[in-house]
Amino acid sequence: MALLDIEHLELRFGGVTALDGASIEVPQGVICGLIGPNGAGKTTLFNCVSRLYTPDSGRIEFDGDDLLALQPHQIAARGIARTFQNLGLFPSLTVRENVMLGARAPGFMAASLRLPVASRGEREARERADELLERLGLSDVAGHDASALPYGTLKRIELARALLQGPRLLMLDEPASGLSHGEVDELSQAIVSLRDDFDLTVLLVEHHMGMVMGLCDHVIVLNLGEKIAEGEPRSVQEDPAVIEAYLGAPA
Repeated sequence: MALLDIEHLELRFGGVTALDGASIEVPQGVICGLIGPNGAGKTTLFNCVSRLYTPDSGRIEFDGDDLLALQPHQIAARGIARTFQNLGLFPSLTVRENVMLGARAPGFMAASLRLPVASRGEREARERADELLERLGLSDVAGHDASALPYGTLKRIELARALLQGPRLLMLDEPASGLSHGEVDELSQAIVSLRDDFDLTVLLVEHHMGMVMGLCDHVIVLNLGEKIAEGEPRSVQEDPAVIEAYLGAPA
């Protein structure tokens, strides 16, 4: 059984169809790429899984649980974490504090105001945050404000914050956007290592095709809100429907 099972998802914004019967399955333990041209519905699908959007029809199940029966604040507790296209970090907080937000620690306001950490939950969140920051090569900036750090560093901070939630499914929305070639390679290696060490399933939206083809075990292609292809990276890359969706039909 798939860890994430989506069937016939439909969502319209006025007269615009964002998802048109999209159905995907993500098996446990894989790194799955979700690709497609701009406007294909990729981030919209992420937002439905996160319960930021409510689809007009369809089904979303995670490990047998009906996600559409849950409220957005209940999704993380089910073992789902995500990052966003546009970074959601707080520039006035330190790197460590931004990561600690992922734990939703009681009394986190004390940390955000730089008051002494009092509760056991906060101490544990800080320790876990520091472990993840070290794992992602960010220990040297843990105490820095997030306002003036390079974009690639900010991307890794957001990844650390998602990991602090202890997810089973990690959804990454364009993690390589704005990164240099070397940073993309480092990120790919980090994702594989994190998947293996933390027993994760990874679903990522990405336009960097070199990263997708080299990183993913399985690739799903959306176009105009519906699935047009899926399979191993090479077979998807050579699929005529995928080529047409990206390059257009021949004149």
